[in-house]
Amino acid sequence: MTIGRRLSTRLLLLLCVAFVPLAPAQNAADDGLELRFANGIAAVVEDRVITVDDIRRELSLILPQIRSESRNAKEFQDKLEAAQNKIIRDLVDRILIVKDFYKDERRKIPSSYIDNAIAEQMTTQFNGDRSEFLRYLRARGFTLRDYRKEMEENLVYGYQRSQQRRSQSVVSPARVEDYYQANKDKFFEEEQSRIRLIQLLRKDAETDAALTARAEALLAKLKDGASFEQLAREHTDDASKTRGGDWGWMKRDELKPEFSEPVFKLKAGEVSPPVIQPEGVYLFYCEDHKPAGIPPIDDVREQIELVLSEQMTRQSIDQWLERLRKDAYVRFY
Repeated sequence: MTIGRRLSTRLLLLLCVAFVPLAPAQNAADDGLELRFANGIAAVVEDRVITVDDIRRELSLILPQIRSESRNAKEFQDKLEAAQNKIIRDLVDRILIVKDFYKDERRKIPSSYIDNAIAEQMTTQFNGDRSEFLRYLRARGFTLRDYRKEMEENLVYGYQRSQQRRSQSVVSPARVEDYYQANKDKFFEEEQSRIRLIQLLRKDAETDAALTARAEALLAKLKDGASFEQLAREHTDDASKTRGGDWGWMKRDELKPEFSEPVFKLKAGEVSPPVIQPEGVYLFYCEDHKPAGIPPIDDVREQIELVLSEQMTRQSIDQWLERLRKDAYVRFY
């Protein structure tokens, strides 16, 4: 049995790219691994060994961030050790997940998927330079066969994880309703207005009266049936010109008081009087308005489904990994 069409080639390539660390180890002297694992071995999983080099390849990707976020030496060491522990656990779980896939001997990854994944890596990570790719393999002590095996395991790992996520993608309406009732306060929304604007910048020595007159001319066109959106495309001097003056949904505290006061007096479909500012004059149009409060469940249903799906996925993966760990031989050093 093959994975075949159950997972697209593109998705497999993305999963593969995500799990192949290519950055060389940096600052090895301060990662503490040589002292912590004097024999160079961090763990044994069944017949597989997790080495210091395995950890270092993963750690090199995040070591600069750990260093920049640490305020002192102690905090750096604490963060470093926590990161090392997580990497080791993740590597152990990865091995167990791959082994679980191959318990069914009929399962295999099509060779074409591996070929495509390597081609993708050659393009994205090595700019299509085969000699650079081969130098990378030599630096890791890998043959091309070793690399293909690693690619295959990356694809298996990504596939297995995606299957667990997919199995928890359906959330019942009853669970959504229960979550909504128990967490209504989380969905409270402040008052919001969806607005468009027209900004007319002040010309040299232009008076407030002259600015107001220009704005009033546009208001007259609106009264005659012109579209605010079209007038904004033609006349506004701000960056929203191509969007017809669209500023989207805005909360009161997202606008300065000179704007929020006139804007939040408007009902849907209304236009503000000219708002004079040192830089120019503004006209605001309210497309829609939402009062402060808790939105109805249908407005937040997708959001709740996403939260519950993620919760169910985490629980499912945790239970799955716990079972794999329980049934396997794992030794930490």
